[in-house]
Amino acid sequence: MAVDWALTAVFAALVLPCVLRLVRLDYARLGHGVRHGDLAELLLVVAMVAMLSPVGGPIPAAGWQAVLVLTTGWFAVAWWRSRTCAHHALSAAAMLYMVTAMPHGGADHGPWLTMSAMEARLALPLIAVVAAGYFVADAAWSGVRVVRGSPVVGRDSGHASRAVCRAAMGAGMGYMLLASAL
Repeated sequence: MAVDWALTAVFAALVLPCVLRLVRLDYARLGHGVRHGDLAELLLVVAMVAMLSPVGGPIPAAGWQAVLVLTTGWFAVAWWRSRTCAHHALSAAAMLYMVTAMPHGGADHGPWLTMSAMEARLALPLIAVVAAGYFVADAAWSGVRVVRGSPVVGRDSGHASRAVCRAAMGAGMGYMLLASAL
């Protein structure tokens, strides 16, 4: 339970840099793809908080499924057209998998997302393990970019904040997928 509350706090704290980037950044200069990525990241962070919180979220699982299907579709089409946004499409698809593969039969949590209260494991755990491998590797890569100060990670364009959030989200997704699959 302590790990769930700690991760809930970490992901809730990630909401702030997402919102600050959306308010401060010049998207006319950076492009619409960056804005869409920041919006998706905010949505995914909020969904992570809802899934991890031991008290559940205010939106039922079916609502999150609808939002995540739309998000996955949006970024899959964006990836198909321009070969960008694949990470956001995969992130939304992995979260959709988690919400859909959660056992929903018990009356202990009702329609709310409460992964911390799950007694059973996710359906098709191999998918979770493969996705966890991707997110852990991506988190490590993003963390290395931040530590090394990659030229892509510039201070004025929000890339450093985005890379830190991506590393934290990837590590959290990897943990959630592995913990609920094994």
